[in-house]
Amino acid sequence: MTKKSRSRFISKHQDVLQLGAALLFLVVVGVYASLTGASTAGLTSSAVWLLIVAASVGAYMAMNIGANDVANNMGPAVGSGAMTMGWAIVVAAVFEALGAIVAGGDVVGTIKGGIIDPDGITDPALFAWVMFAALLASALWLNLATALGAPVSTTHSIIGAVMGAGIAAGGWGLVHWETIGAIVISWVVSPLMGGAMAAAFLYLIKRSVTYRSDKTEAASRVVPVLIAVMVWAYTTYMLLKGLGQVVKVDILVALLAGAAVSVVVWWLIRKPIARAAMRQHNSKDGVNRLFTWPLICSAALLSFAHGANDVANAIGPLAAIYEAVKEGAIATKAGTPLWIMVLGALGLSVGLALYGARLIRTVGKEITELDNMRAYSIAMSATLTVIVASQLGMPVSTTHISVGAVFGVGFLRELLKVNYAKMEAVVFAGHQGADRAEVEAYLHRFEAAEVSEKKRMLADMKRRTKQREAAETELGAVFAKKEQKAFKKAYKKEIVKRSAVMRIVAAWIVTVPASALLAAFLFYVVRAVLS
Repeated sequence: MTKKSRSRFISKHQDVLQLGAALLFLVVVGVYASLTGASTAGLTSSAVWLLIVAASVGAYMAMNIGANDVANNMGPAVGSGAMTMGWAIVVAAVFEALGAIVAGGDVVGTIKGGIIDPDGITDPALFAWVMFAALLASALWLNLATALGAPVSTTHSIIGAVMGAGIAAGGWGLVHWETIGAIVISWVVSPLMGGAMAAAFLYLIKRSVTYRSDKTEAASRVVPVLIAVMVWAYTTYMLLKGLGQVVKVDILVALLAGAAVSVVVWWLIRKPIARAAMRQHNSKDGVNRLFTWPLICSAALLSFAHGANDVANAIGPLAAIYEAVKEGAIATKAGTPLWIMVLGALGLSVGLALYGARLIRTVGKEITELDNMRAYSIAMSATLTVIVASQLGMPVSTTHISVGAVFGVGFLRELLKVNYAKMEAVVFAGHQGADRAEVEAYLHRFEAAEVSEKKRMLADMKRRTKQREAAETELGAVFAKKEQKAFKKAYKKEIVKRSAVMRIVAAWIVTVPASALLAAFLFYVVRAVLS
């Protein structure tokens, strides 16, 4: 057996084992739900069967959330090399489950974001089937998106599904269209906010550390501050989002608490980080190593917060179905039994353990090349953007923000690379006639120089050439026009993969309508079968 055929054989059997493990988990959930339904007084056999199927679909939804959304938290850390894929899956599985069980809250809203008016559906059985169709449709769409390697918003998926099933059951007037409009706006706002903030953080790090001639000395001063800022952001984030279902704190209290913790952390780490920085090589790689543990901690905390919040997308509709079949009533908020919370937590962990690697790889490696500093910028952008947006009442998606931040980092790198190429062209133009060794020596000094020194050197080159007035014109002197375009295009392809960007953005745009159409179709099928 050749190496290629052996690899194909292993991959095929791995797929079978993954599918078998997933099906086994769903069967176990169904069996447990049947025992729970049988022990609940007053449930008819049809209600028990509905509970069994709904619990299995809820577990299926939780698995898909784990498989798709885990990339937001772990993708940058894995892509930068701060964590291996195996450790990322283990850490994410543990902290997702902890977040869902510890901080998922005793009450989960079953009508996400006020998408439909629950008063428009008065029949509890009809309401249960609406929630069932929405849950199944959302899970199927997430499964498809994960298979295609597209990280999408699980919240938008369930929102679109609830909308579609609600329209099928009660008409167009049942939908709160102002909420849908806000979600559509967030498709544009979320990635732009995330991208802009991530690019700003990365540029700040470059100007304050990696563009310095003595990088280790600069890192010894700046990195403790950057880590303290991360602690401030994550403490605030955890109080507002990660523990939001357990404790309610005001934004000002959360900000002050985060600031207090960050000051303490800065005081404790400033000297150890400074000593560690001085032991590193005076290079970008040396600075990168200082961000490894902060990235690991941030990924774990993001997973905890994600488990606490997004588990509701799977167990919220399931809690509504359970309430409807158990009490024969419709509740806009349903108390969630512990077994449903545990189901959601296990589903998140099983899904990311079996299928999370693909999306982690997509976000971490297939869009643009990441290192620890870029991953830090992405993590900070995602955290701060969610805090700001939530306080402004904007229904943003953490997926859109995180992936938008990856885009922002990539496009900033692209811009800086092209600009640096222009500066190199000025240097080459100023050294026309010089031998190669002299040019390379000058370029080496230019690359190691401070930003202010680079500007002085460029001005000197421009005065020496007296042939061009701007860097763009100088670039044309070195490269022919067609070569210049090909040069820029090559950089863009190298740094940000356009095919990945287009695939992901297209999936974002169609998530709400696709899940809505699928939910409406499934509702009509269910009603036709039952009538």
